[in-house]
Amino acid sequence: MKKSLLALALVSMSSAAIADEGMWMPQQLPEIASKLKAAGLELDPNDLTKLTEFPMGAVVSLGGCSASFVSPKGLVVTNHHCVYNSIAYNSTPENDLLANGFLAASMEDEVAAAPGSRIYVTKAVENVTTQVVDAETSQLTGKARVDAIEENYKTIVAECEQDPGHRCSVSSFYGGLEYYLIKQLEIKDVRLVHAPAEGVGKFGGDTDNWMWPRHTGDYSFYRAYVSPEGESAAFAEENVPYQPEHHLTIASDALNEGDFVMALGYPGRTNRHRLPSEVENTFEWSYPNTVQRFQENLAIIAEQTADNKDAELKYASRVAGLNNYLKNRQGMLDSFANSDLLERKQAEHAALTKWVNASADNGAAYADDLKAIEKLLAERHAESREGYYRSLATPRLMGLAAVLYKLSQERSKPDAEREAGYQERDFPRYEAYVAGFERSFDASVEMALDFYNLKNYLQVPQAQRDEDFDAALGLKAKMSDAELRGLIASWYAQTNLTELTVRNQLLAATPSEFASQDDVFVKAAVAIYPEQQAQQDEAEELSGKIQAAYANYMRAKIAFMREQGEAVYPDANSTLRVTYGTVTGRDHGTYDGTAWTAFTTLRGIQEKATGEGEFNAPAAQLEAIKNQDYGDYAVASLNSVPVNYLATLDITGGNSGSAVLNGKAELVGLAFDGTLDSIISDWDFNIDNTRSIQVDSRFMLWQMEHVDGADNLLKELGIH
Repeated sequence: MKKSLLALALVSMSSAAIADEGMWMPQQLPEIASKLKAAGLELDPNDLTKLTEFPMGAVVSLGGCSASFVSPKGLVVTNHHCVYNSIAYNSTPENDLLANGFLAASMEDEVAAAPGSRIYVTKAVENVTTQVVDAETSQLTGKARVDAIEENYKTIVAECEQDPGHRCSVSSFYGGLEYYLIKQLEIKDVRLVHAPAEGVGKFGGDTDNWMWPRHTGDYSFYRAYVSPEGESAAFAEENVPYQPEHHLTIASDALNEGDFVMALGYPGRTNRHRLPSEVENTFEWSYPNTVQRFQENLAIIAEQTADNKDAELKYASRVAGLNNYLKNRQGMLDSFANSDLLERKQAEHAALTKWVNASADNGAAYADDLKAIEKLLAERHAESREGYYRSLATPRLMGLAAVLYKLSQERSKPDAEREAGYQERDFPRYEAYVAGFERSFDASVEMALDFYNLKNYLQVPQAQRDEDFDAALGLKAKMSDAELRGLIASWYAQTNLTELTVRNQLLAATPSEFASQDDVFVKAAVAIYPEQQAQQDEAEELSGKIQAAYANYMRAKIAFMREQGEAVYPDANSTLRVTYGTVTGRDHGTYDGTAWTAFTTLRGIQEKATGEGEFNAPAAQLEAIKNQDYGDYAVASLNSVPVNYLATLDITGGNSGSAVLNGKAELVGLAFDGTLDSIISDWDFNIDNTRSIQVDSRFMLWQMEHVDGADNLLKELGIH
């Protein structure tokens, strides 16, 4: 018998709480206190709502990854792949830290992280919904609504940042239904302390990425530094280690299968509240195009860097990121193809609509926006498809010039009148962006990428092309490959944006100084600026309409779910969240048809090691494994040292580096990945398949003690 529409919809409402599911805001935890206690949490859930107290006060953001303080001297632990760019930045062909790893023998030997690296320590969170969408703003629509929200946002942030050294932001929850002000101490002096060799931190590489069994030592250490007065400061020799109010300690009790664990971190984005049309557009158009583009870009970069070690190092971080996203998106597509996600989303929306229309009060409150939202989203999807190839075709140096010219335009205004993202508070990000080109840009690679992207763009029907963009770069219809290559070569022969001094000059240039430049990319950026602004205005008009309708759609959905007795967590949005679960394997492994055990061990490293490529385990590590030099980290039931383990934690991108704690809030590992068939949980959580992958803290300590000789850090961690 078929399920009723309502029953099917309730099954698909995966953003309501079921066992182990949920990326909960800390202040929501009392709502699920009984579930947390039953699962094995020994702390009072009410204490976890206090963001400046233990353990929340120890958890930090890296602005894309999560991390935690693990000593009173500002030592921070996170994933190896989260510091990968800093390792690459400090690597040269003569001193390849990526391959060999890095260990500072003392604090004096610690090196500056990549430009722009930050550690953000959350100090306060406040609900500011009525300040962002005040009575006057709530009556607006379109661009007027967007502008009003932005003005309110800037006012709130400016007031918050009167406290020097802090970074404040306003984050949207439930599709714009609620807004929270988040105040964070911005630590600007970040230094690399220790990273294992790539054959440990990235063992298995792209082959093992998103796969199980896994044997990756995905951990590394930063240290946070501040001025001698304890204030946020840029890198300086006189700076001292930051002293956090709280730090985590590594668990002394053994972690076993079935044990409670929770992850504290900053998950990036999930999409469990999305409408059916958004699901359809993503999986039937956006992701397939993304996969194709990433595959082609990776092939081009590999070809161009094959005989150029310096270029290979420059693009190592980008290649790692592209490979990660490629496998992620392809995994999602494969999972979607074998699921009924779209049908369930359609049933969910139909049930919600039926519930709204069944009541005169609900109909008056929600019906119009439920009808409007799908029409508005269809318009946005059509516009994004039309501009897809144009957005990809922009050469990287032209993109740089466009960003800096926009910055110069905004800096010509009083700070309070500038667009959000272009105020003085944002200027250090642009300085880091400009400096980062030094170790991430190679002209031969970029020329090859430009040829591929522009060739695709020129095949788009003329009516869908951007005339201003074409004119600015001298692009013409039906250009031969030779003509296009020649045109691209002429750009790079003429530009001087490859020079750091020139880029720094443009950082400080006025709009008129930009307009007088003779650089081809700068001239192109100046030429298309008016059109870009017009397009931005059109996009904001549509965005304002969507924002108002989406917020009311979420209001209806929350009311519907609460009527069913469910707490509803918001989609992830890079703010601090808590997720809980248990250490457990799986009865079946989709890719090999066998059971997945909860833990992997050092034996797996020994079996996989080939001595080259992605499985190039260090000789010292293999020797220690061969000699069964396990020390205090052996687990009798495993007859080895655990390396990675599976858990039912509900995580996503941004959770990388999240502290995984036991019921006593002691560190038992770091989350770093998920399994390929469960990454669709960003859209559709399924407890049967969803597994997170963690590096076991016991492996981290074993590697540091028995292979890398990091005795100084072990002492600082309180191990010896």
